Amino acid sequence: MKKLLASSCLAIGLFFGPQIAAAECGSLTIASMNWQSAEVLSNIDKIILTEGYGCDAEITIGDTVPSITSMAEKGQPDIAPEAWVDMLPEVVKKGVDEKKLVKAANALPEGGVNGWWIPKYIADAHPDIKTIEDALKHPELFPDPEDPSKGTIAGGPQGWGATVISAQLYKAFKAEEKGFTLLDTGSAAGHDASLIKAYEQKKGWLGFYWAPTALLGKYDMVKLEFGVPFDAEAWKCITTADCPNPTPSAWPADHVYTLVSTSFADRAGADVMDYLNKRSWSNDTVGKLMAWMTDNQASGEEGAKHFLAENPDIWTTWVSLEAAEKIKASL
Repeated sequence: MKKLLASSCLAIGLFFGPQIAAAECGSLTIASMNWQSAEVLSNIDKIILTEGYGCDAEITIGDTVPSITSMAEKGQPDIAPEAWVDMLPEVVKKGVDEKKLVKAANALPEGGVNGWWIPKYIADAHPDIKTIEDALKHPELFPDPEDPSKGTIAGGPQGWGATVISAQLYKAFKAEEKGFTLLDTGSAAGHDASLIKAYEQKKGWLGFYWAPTALLGKYDMVKLEFGVPFDAEAWKCITTADCPNPTPSAWPADHVYTLVSTSFADRAGADVMDYLNKRSWSNDTVGKLMAWMTDNQASGEEGAKHFLAENPDIWTTWVSLEAAEKIKASL
């Protein structure tokens, strides 16, 4: 009789196991922000949580401000995989303090990296160029197409906050006095085109860019060091277009976390939260994946499946052994 009961319990456990796991995790919504890295990460989370942990996950389209604000106030959506929290520091702090938000993994441990970059072939040919000041000693390496006697710095697309910062850094480092012009690249597409054209022709290029991006996943670029530490007071002036006398400061990295609503964290179960607390990847990994997606015109879901198929050495460290086997089987 005991053997019969044990066998029956085992059969029930095997039959209902996935349903029990799903009930514990339940339904959840994942915010997919409107840029490539966030889109693919939300799809990776959906596949892993659905196939590996039995959740009923649904992706909802969002953006930084409305999604994070809604999470902090209403507890929905349940997960924001790639939240650039420095854009809404007070909202995030209030949400955490009021126990409506949980900070999970540092999704991009290196942070969102902004700065001035040069092609690696230029850096390799001129190993003395490490900092912005070093580059500004060599206007001849980054010639202005309209006046080759001067160097040029590609400042950024019109209307971007980063373009304001580049213009202020141009003043702060006295680049004009050192023989440089500031190039207005127009649109985001125009800015990308200026870099791509220079790179394909193996010419010099100096200007603003950021990581992780598909472009830096495809083209090997080197970020110049600022040569000075971050200065909060100087940074206030650098980020203000009409501040008259900016002084140099390093460009701080943006903090990028996975945010989870407390209501979901409380019911998700330890295994799911363990995954969300571990899941992070390097800017280089993200950049190469985005480059593949761009070259193949792949959607976020297609990019996620490609990543999971090609990089088990990375993602299996995020999940339990049992979940890993289920995810591999689903692929």
